[in-house]
Amino acid sequence: MSDHGTIPGGQAPHKVVGPRVVLALAALLVIVAAVTVALVGGGNSKPALPGGVQQTTPGGGFFGTLALPAKPAPSIDLPNYKGERVTLSQYRGKAVLVTFLYTHCPDVCPLMASNLGLALRLLGPRASQAQLIAISVDPRGDTPKAVARFLSTHRVAGRMQYLIGSPSQLARTWAAWSVGSTREVGQPDRVAHSALVYGITASGTLKTLYPESFDPSQIVHDVPRLAAG
Repeated sequence: MSDHGTIPGGQAPHKVVGPRVVLALAALLVIVAAVTVALVGGGNSKPALPGGVQQTTPGGGFFGTLALPAKPAPSIDLPNYKGERVTLSQYRGKAVLVTFLYTHCPDVCPLMASNLGLALRLLGPRASQAQLIAISVDPRGDTPKAVARFLSTHRVAGRMQYLIGSPSQLARTWAAWSVGSTREVGQPDRVAHSALVYGITASGTLKTLYPESFDPSQIVHDVPRLAAG
């Protein structure tokens, strides 16, 4: 016999929702709301910006978007895929272009890496003024072998420092740069993450930002200006 039974006319009776069920549903709604706010930045679809930057604006002679107020870029101190320590400060005197990638990314990351490499090739001799730094958002999948293959495939081997590390090491850097890294539900090999390129001046100031769809000519134009800053 069914636990729910029937009522005259063959209609199922209305279920009575107990207080514990109501509380559980309310808690679930609170969690969903909190996650939604975290992902969209409290109703603002723009990604969070690192280093206390509050806003961006075009202009200033740059093709990238200016980061305001001008502040020092957050520090970076991580091993590269060869196990060598790399810091942001070691590249003072150069324009540094920082981004966050993962090697198994099927779309955005390969495009960004390839376009950064293309920008350096278009710079010609002036490419010596710039340094590319990529920071992993996938400590599990970004093995030294995977990174080496990624750099070679996208023609940035020897031109891009690809930094990896333990989950705790990388998490500290993600937090400093306000970068999210979340595995996609149902696709554990996919990582949802912030996809920007950050332009750092020769003196270490976070100056410009570029979207994932940046044109390499923007980087070509801005590198000499970042290197002079």
